Amino acid sequence: MLVGGRRAPTLTKLHMRIPHAFAAAVLFGSAALGPSSINAQAAPADPQLAGRVDSIASSVLKSTGVPSASVAVVRHGEIVYAHAYGSAKLDPEVAATPGMRYGIGSISKQLTAATVLLLQQDGKLSLDDHVSRFVPGLTRGNEVTIRELLSHTSGYQDFWPQDYVPPLMQKPISPQGILDRWAKQPLDFDPGTKWQYSNTNFVIAALIVEKASGEPFFQFLQSRILDPLGMKSAIDFDAKGPSSVQPIGYMRYALGPLRPATSTGPGWMHGAGELAMTASDLARWDIAMIKQSVLAPQSYKAMETTVLLRDGVSSGYGLGVDVGTMSGHRLIEHNGEVAGFTGENLVFPDDSVAVVVLTNQDASRADGVIADQIARVLFTTQDATEAKHTALSRDILEGLQRGTINRSLFTDDANAYFSTQAILDFTSGLAPLGAPTEFVQISEANRGGMVERVYRVRFPTRTLRVWTYEMPDGKLEQYQVAPMG
Repeated sequence: MLVGGRRAPTLTKLHMRIPHAFAAAVLFGSAALGPSSINAQAAPADPQLAGRVDSIASSVLKSTGVPSASVAVVRHGEIVYAHAYGSAKLDPEVAATPGMRYGIGSISKQLTAATVLLLQQDGKLSLDDHVSRFVPGLTRGNEVTIRELLSHTSGYQDFWPQDYVPPLMQKPISPQGILDRWAKQPLDFDPGTKWQYSNTNFVIAALIVEKASGEPFFQFLQSRILDPLGMKSAIDFDAKGPSSVQPIGYMRYALGPLRPATSTGPGWMHGAGELAMTASDLARWDIAMIKQSVLAPQSYKAMETTVLLRDGVSSGYGLGVDVGTMSGHRLIEHNGEVAGFTGENLVFPDDSVAVVVLTNQDASRADGVIADQIARVLFTTQDATEAKHTALSRDILEGLQRGTINRSLFTDDANAYFSTQAILDFTSGLAPLGAPTEFVQISEANRGGMVERVYRVRFPTRTLRVWTYEMPDGKLEQYQVAPMG
């Protein structure tokens, strides 16, 4: 699904650990690939971080062929690094810079949700109001609530599930035109009973904002959120079109060459994916989420709490955002895709961490891969305790490959588990794999009075999962190995 098109999250919301904070500073540079291209205005607070981010972004762009990426990293509630890589335009070639705005697609939805929450704070609406109070004539509008719109549990059909731009969508349309065609059909399911992504929900939400506020949607968004946060680059990409952004949005047919992406006509992205901005300005929004500086605390709680379906099952989605955890740390996430642009936005509010990656090619996961790898750097390189446990777990695995085990590391129960037969089986299965090419912790949790740690272990021919239980005295009650599911 393009939009406003949100893709399935690249990151599995289970893993990673947050490190110690970096000192705050912002580094901007030129757009050529690689660390050597950086023309710093000031020395980076953490040169190692800058080098790792540069290496990650350059490597992923090279391996995927995506033209460019703009990256912003937040630590301790401040932007600590912002840089662009690659080409904003291919012919003639124009280097990407951090000051260029990219379409952010469905990442826009969380800002739409925030405008609704502001109006609830103003007493002009309630999340539990029915849609028909503001937008009459929609299917079962007297049953569907605003909360169900913002959480994709309304049942309204998505107007753009395709991963391309159909001919109709290349022509202008009004938001009401979208609703007349897609929100007056029978619902795909009873309100509140299922979760199904639908851009139509957020077109309705934007119209509700207009009705409740008495202002055009973007004007309200700008006056209440964008301007107060200093997000000066943010524009209505839906209304202004491709000429309003500096990078060209690209696409491919299968494995063919990059070509300029087809754009949607004005009106289609209203409230669902209409914004374009720099990575740093999106990071300013993330900082506001971390510091809770725009909405009231109860509104942030509503946005960032998973909505339950009527049968009590979690939807995994709040209001305009995916919600989950990584290694016990709360994650608020969304990605987006529109008109040749893709983006990934990861926010860890409790840890004052965020990663923004914007790219100029659709139907690519480069943005998510870059964000994932930057997060791994942030969450692992500074954690000495985690590094210690990872090294120990790797030593145990390599010992088992040789048929040896240090029994002083284990409890009596675990030593009983590692019988002569068990060690023979471990060795016969693991020894042929050779040396691990990667051994990283992907999650940590508490269970049964112990600390559970899970690792991903890559070998040249396969990937395994290792998981341990550590007792309060530091001894291991369990060490297990299995194929990575």
